[in-house]
Amino acid sequence: MPSPRRITPDLLLGRLDGIAAALESRSGTLLLLGLGSVGADLGRLDAHSDLDFFVVVEPAWKTEYVQSVHWLEQAAPLAFHFQNTADGRKALFEDGILAEYAVFTPDELSDATCAGGRVIWARPGQPVLALRERPAPASASLDPASLDWQVNEALTNLLVGLHREARGEKLSAQRFVQGYAVDRVLSVASLLFEGEAGQRDPFAPERRAEVRFPALAPDFAAMMPGYGHTRAAAQAILNWLRVHTPVPAGLTRELDRLLAGVEVEHPRPPVTGDLSRV
Repeated sequence: MPSPRRITPDLLLGRLDGIAAALESRSGTLLLLGLGSVGADLGRLDAHSDLDFFVVVEPAWKTEYVQSVHWLEQAAPLAFHFQNTADGRKALFEDGILAEYAVFTPDELSDATCAGGRVIWARPGQPVLALRERPAPASASLDPASLDWQVNEALTNLLVGLHREARGEKLSAQRFVQGYAVDRVLSVASLLFEGEAGQRDPFAPERRAEVRFPALAPDFAAMMPGYGHTRAAAQAILNWLRVHTPVPAGLTRELDRLLAGVEVEHPRPPVTGDLSRV
């Protein structure tokens, strides 16, 4: 049986500090911004949070930091990662911490940063960018026509959804698992099976799904059992993906751990900190 996790807010913040130390030791790096519950909203941080952050680098180094994860592995070993947008990746550390990040140049970030950002580290002499209450820069999906991309997106949707379910966010969990992940399953089916091509709606993958994929239709009830049944839905989706596609071992191992119910529940103590520290 998988061993229990020991993820705590302190571990999450320590991992972010480790990432900052790795960036500080490397060339071309300028700034690390924590976002959401590891940004200005530290009061929301708990055992089911992930790490959302932006890395700001010199323009000549952007491709290196998007395509390579050596700098991230300097903080801790990775179990899984994939490039999900043109600017960034999702990455799962061996200890179960999930990170989602994007890499930008100063020009890309200067006029559009996401709300709740917090400077974790800045290179000395680097002007600290003003954090505006505006949407983050848009990052296009890297290759939605790729089977690997669709599978990895589906599985990370399951991971986020299961953590939100464990936190008690049942509605958000349902949307991630029974909505977003199922959309990816439909996209996977489109790539694997011919279906009825003339019945495809490019803007709504669920339209005429039963006509296009009659063999998949009996699985829909198990994948979308409704509010409060997200764990069962996640198991059904994971089982279907395992049968029909190659799945990454590191990520599915973590999903198996969560579905087995061995994730240790932690109380959610208030988290405080100096929000101005760099």
